[in-house]
Amino acid sequence: MALPSIQNLVQDIKYVLLRFPLEILFAIIGTTAALISIKNGYPDNAVSNWYTRLILTANLGFLFSLSASLYLENKAVKGLQLYLFKVPVALLASCLIFVLNPFERSDDYLRFLLLSLAGHLLVSFSAYIHADSIQGFWQFNKTIFIRFLTAMLDSGVLYLGLAAALGAIKFLFNLDIGSKSYTTLFALIAGIFSTTFFLAGIPKDLDTLNEDFTYPKGLKIFTQYVLIPLATIYVMILLAYEVKILIEWNLPKGLVSNLILGYAVFGILALLMIFPIRDHEENRWIKTYARSFYFLMLPLIVLLFLAVGTRVFRYGITESRYFLIMLAVWLLMVTVYSLLSRKQNIKLIPISLCLFTLFSIYGPQSAFSVSEYSQIKILTKIFKRNNAFKDHKMIVPKDISVKDGNQAARTLRYIVENYNYSALQSYVNVDLHHVADSLAKTKEITKSNAYSLKYDLGNLKIKWLQNHLGLRRFSSSNFKDEATIQYVQNDECFFEDSESDLMDIEGYDLLLDATSQETMEITANGKINAKKSIKSNGMLTLQLNNDSTSFNVKALLNGLIKNPEQLENYKKTDGNASANDYSLPSAKLSLTRETKNFRVTYKIKYIRFERGKDKSIKAITFQTGIFLIKLK
Repeated sequence: MALPSIQNLVQDIKYVLLRFPLEILFAIIGTTAALISIKNGYPDNAVSNWYTRLILTANLGFLFSLSASLYLENKAVKGLQLYLFKVPVALLASCLIFVLNPFERSDDYLRFLLLSLAGHLLVSFSAYIHADSIQGFWQFNKTIFIRFLTAMLDSGVLYLGLAAALGAIKFLFNLDIGSKSYTTLFALIAGIFSTTFFLAGIPKDLDTLNEDFTYPKGLKIFTQYVLIPLATIYVMILLAYEVKILIEWNLPKGLVSNLILGYAVFGILALLMIFPIRDHEENRWIKTYARSFYFLMLPLIVLLFLAVGTRVFRYGITESRYFLIMLAVWLLMVTVYSLLSRKQNIKLIPISLCLFTLFSIYGPQSAFSVSEYSQIKILTKIFKRNNAFKDHKMIVPKDISVKDGNQAARTLRYIVENYNYSALQSYVNVDLHHVADSLAKTKEITKSNAYSLKYDLGNLKIKWLQNHLGLRRFSSSNFKDEATIQYVQNDECFFEDSESDLMDIEGYDLLLDATSQETMEITANGKINAKKSIKSNGMLTLQLNNDSTSFNVKALLNGLIKNPEQLENYKKTDGNASANDYSLPSAKLSLTRETKNFRVTYKIKYIRFERGKDKSIKAITFQTGIFLIKLK
């Protein structure tokens, strides 16, 4: 006789396979792609990129197929007709593998998250698009949410148990299981077991949910004593801050947007959780709370628009600001509807949020297109303001302020990093595709490994374009608001050892790589303990056992830049070099010190530093080199 648990498990699997065959197929495809990626070690190449795209597409295919299944079940569509609708949906979802390409466009990860959010929202209401029963809609979402949490809990316990079993086998039998076994186990449980367990708990008879008025007492306690108090704390802080703004007549800080969204999330979630019991005699306070919540949202939405609008007016639209604007519009719409409508249809919340999400993903109105247009407009506006925009092209400005120069450099970096080199093609008089191809063949890129290739090439593109437009001397490491930047007009210089590729170490016993870390400790040959530290004044200290010596790197650099005529002989002349890039002989970038037991030479391989208006060195921003050590 079969064990009941095994029998139930087999029945559940059969039930899920018959009810959700396409969903299980997507789960198997995504899990298989994950397992192959784990086996291959996640190489950053074209093949790995296709596996990543397959995982993302399988996730979206699962969500959209599940939404179609729930919608068709509610419409009582059966047999062959059911698959005539479901298969095209699955095929359309599968086509996303040719659309999403995060290896080429990092924004596609965000697009995937947005599509996934839209898919989850679609699952929540797809079975009730045309149904009038709000009670059934609420019970359905309560059931699948609890089922989801249960699946996560059971999967977590199962993984920990099996992982512990693998660890015990490795310990007791001295078997080399390998670290990938644990990752493989996690992928199988998360991709197959958890998915199957979740699907088995999705309600099938949706009509019975309309007559289900049960309500978990724990949910009311959680909402009444956790969510609502949290929302109350948020609103008290925000209203006090709004009064402070009115008294001091200052613009709101950017962080206030997050606080307002936090209040909205806690408040709306609380109202959704206690919605079915709002008409009970003992719960009259719920309607009072709901109305006061939406009334208090009105001034906070105004504050949200003001906070976002202030930064959009000054610095343009970015993806994050676009989403804040969209959320502000959505909150205003939901608030006005909730205050004016007598019939509270809570389906409006996921349906409208799903539509807003889809609206922001692709097309000229999407977050990415609007942000790109806005940032390019800001960049060209700066060049126009400085008389450096001719025939619809940006040219090198003859005299540009530090403020405009820094903003232009940061905006240029943001555009290249987040969109594409070709986004600026219409505004420059060179072929950027040809430039990108040339940069990809440079020495720096050909030496890059697969993991740093894209990053290194992106930096070269930014550097070249900043040189081309005369912005190299301005700060451009981060894209931040003007209020957070201290504008200092420093020249950035870069020295490299022209002989670093082939170095003679004759006369020395040991070579120690001096990384760019501020501190380092290593034991060499089991007999030398080396400790290195870099001070802010440009001093590099090396301790070898009990001997200690220092290298004044800043003094060495000052000695070099005091002879600009001689330094000019070593200036780099390749097309990618900036005005202050130099390739010097190894002897000019070396310092030798003697201690009681060692002779140590520090050879600088690469070093980047900033000079102020007086040409003195302000800061060393990056350096790397080697120590050559001779035992006496």
